[in-house]
Amino acid sequence: MGQRRCKPRRARGFLVGFVVAVLLWNVASAQLRYSLLEEVNEGTVVGNIAKDLGLDKKSLKDRKYRIVSSGVDPLFHVNQNDGMLYVSRKVDREEVCVQSSTCIINLKTVLENPLEVHYVEVEILDINDHSPIFPEKHNTLEISENVLPGARFQLNASRDQDSGYFSVQQYKLSQNDHFRLEVKEKRDDGKIPILVVQKSLDRENTGTHSLILTALDGGKPPKSGSMNILVHVLDINDNAPVFSIDDYSVTLNENAPEGTVVIQVNATDLDDGSNGDIIYSFSKSTNKNILNLFDISPLTGELTVKGLIDYEDKDGYEIEIQASDKGIVPLTTEKSVNIKIVDKNDNAPEIEITSFSSSIPEDSRPATTVALISINDLDSGLNGKVICTVNEDLPFILSPSLKDNMFSLLTKSLLDREKQSQYELTITAKDAGQPPLSSEKTISVEVSDVNDNSPEFSQSPYTYYVTENNDPGASVFSVKASDRDENENARISYHIVRDGSEENKLASFLNINSETGNILALKSFDFETLKTFQFQVVATDSGSPSLSSNVTVNVYILDQNDNAPVILYPVSSNGSAEGVEEIPRNVNAGHLVTKVRAYDADIGYNGWLLFSLQEVTDHSLFGLDRYTGQIRTLRSFTETDEAEHRLVILVKDNGNVSLSATATVTVKVVEPKEAFAASDVKSASKDDEDNNVTFYLMITLGSVSVLFLISIIVLIAMQCSKSTDYTSKYLQETNYDGTLCHSIQYRSGDKRYMLVGPRMSIGSTIVPRSHANTLVLPGRRRTSEEVRHIQTKFFSAFFPQGFIFKLMRIAQSSIFV
Repeated sequence: MGQRRCKPRRARGFLVGFVVAVLLWNVASAQLRYSLLEEVNEGTVVGNIAKDLGLDKKSLKDRKYRIVSSGVDPLFHVNQNDGMLYVSRKVDREEVCVQSSTCIINLKTVLENPLEVHYVEVEILDINDHSPIFPEKHNTLEISENVLPGARFQLNASRDQDSGYFSVQQYKLSQNDHFRLEVKEKRDDGKIPILVVQKSLDRENTGTHSLILTALDGGKPPKSGSMNILVHVLDINDNAPVFSIDDYSVTLNENAPEGTVVIQVNATDLDDGSNGDIIYSFSKSTNKNILNLFDISPLTGELTVKGLIDYEDKDGYEIEIQASDKGIVPLTTEKSVNIKIVDKNDNAPEIEITSFSSSIPEDSRPATTVALISINDLDSGLNGKVICTVNEDLPFILSPSLKDNMFSLLTKSLLDREKQSQYELTITAKDAGQPPLSSEKTISVEVSDVNDNSPEFSQSPYTYYVTENNDPGASVFSVKASDRDENENARISYHIVRDGSEENKLASFLNINSETGNILALKSFDFETLKTFQFQVVATDSGSPSLSSNVTVNVYILDQNDNAPVILYPVSSNGSAEGVEEIPRNVNAGHLVTKVRAYDADIGYNGWLLFSLQEVTDHSLFGLDRYTGQIRTLRSFTETDEAEHRLVILVKDNGNVSLSATATVTVKVVEPKEAFAASDVKSASKDDEDNNVTFYLMITLGSVSVLFLISIIVLIAMQCSKSTDYTSKYLQETNYDGTLCHSIQYRSGDKRYMLVGPRMSIGSTIVPRSHANTLVLPGRRRTSEEVRHIQTKFFSAFFPQGFIFKLMRIAQSSIFV
């Protein structure tokens, strides 16, 4: 049997080493044995099993060489690559082998194919890693002074977790004259120290002996542990305790923290030991309430605070304290301690609202009482004197009453609910103690509404634009008013002012929702007859008394393309848009055959007219200007051209949905002589009609002259009274004679208008039934166009509309012919 050992070594303050011990090899049993020091690190090599057993390292892995272990956390493991036995975790001998002199761990290793079992023993060697420890650090012995020398007192033995030579080997007692040490051997308990009295004790000379007992193990150097031994020499109890002061009186602040020392009583006893040791306690007749508030130290006699000391409960206490010695028959003495409690500012003022109005009207006068406030402080003197305040930035003030700590909360100024409807008042009560204590209480005061605000419209005036041909009964616009008051004072109803005046006559065709302010039109508006109007809406709240306000609503009618173009020329005697034109055959290219004239009662793009040829017998002969309506020849006539040509002209506006009209012009081509003859016959046929027209023209020219003279006089008067800040001009192109829209600006009263309509050719007149379109513009001075508008108004007043239209039509036809 062979054996191998490795020497331990120390690294970084602790033993890190391993010992390769004696390797025992027995061929018959195939068993190995190793030795290993405890506390080696994980991964330490225990031994080379493969080499010691003579196994082939290459076959270890194939034969699954392993340690058979039932433990969850094994101490060792075998590396199948090199056959070495390693430490899996730190080994503590005291943990593995408790109280065992020899610590051996048996391992069972197995190889498969073929099966081989090898047993390995690992002995864990002890190191001196534990010191002797006594069960207690201090031991107190009481020995009467009349004990005889040779008396023996067994002491507690020291224990060492190490075993063998590293366990406790000897005891030592500190140097003294009265005691010595003996050691007794026991099989199970080891060495037991015994204290022996070797000299008589004298309490009067030495009442207490202090000794030190030291235990040593067998290590090199040895480790040790010690215990202090205090020996009290007991006396015979023949003296009662005596207090050092006859009268104990003390003051104590209330709310003193728990553990505060109130007073320390002191009593002495001439005896010694237990006969002279004093124990302090409360008298058996002490009240239970005192026991809850105070405590006394049995040893020191310190009277301390145990509970809450409240001056408001009781301002003083008398406590009976007794001192007793520890004799076999104890002796007792009693003494009274008087404690006076000093008041402290420990109670904050308490705020109580005795009478409170949570809501006051906003029209309340200053100095209106809102609440009565009572302040209570349980402290006395200055500690109970209270000063009460309220937020300075709010319209409230506190007024003290004749009775202490009573206050009235009053309004300081006028209130306005619309600026602030609720106030959060913080009432602060502060006493005069040092340090002062204070408390706060917050109350909410609501300001109730008074109907002091009239309704206010969101706009003034309102301006709305309504497209003509609106659906009767539909909502066209709305007004909205608000009231800064609340509830009924802010509930608004609307109505339209209907005073029957001429300016307000259109209000009868409007209806308003009294709750929402939505305005309905009971009729359909026509831009050609009505351009603008205004009315007034009144908003009234439901307060008592109610308040109201009104607003002016200006309505402007917007044009729609609802009028088709009207053909002015050609117009036959039966009213149809047909005409016949005769031209000589020898005319050149570009000859003006005729001009189709038309107008549209709408404005803007809705009244912008365009002309186009729908039908023509020969496209190479005639051309039509799409803007002016002029028909001209494109080339000279030839002998092969037909003598009569029919042209159909389409006139349409530029609205989103275009409206149109057609005119038919028949062009007859005659020889030059026939053309002149036809002209004479035509002139003769119209002589009779011209004679009738002459009379009407004379009347018309006379009336126009008179009206023109009146207009000049009015214009001169206006120019003299007002500065000419603005001028009006026709928006007309110099080289254009067509039917595009044009506008004329003029003033009537305090309003400015813009007349928008189709352009007429130079020399033509405005037909009365054209319903000239007018928009209201910002204020400007009257111009010549305004005068023309006034002339038309006067002219319409003197002559019937049908008559004027007929007269103008006859005059226009004469001019065109």
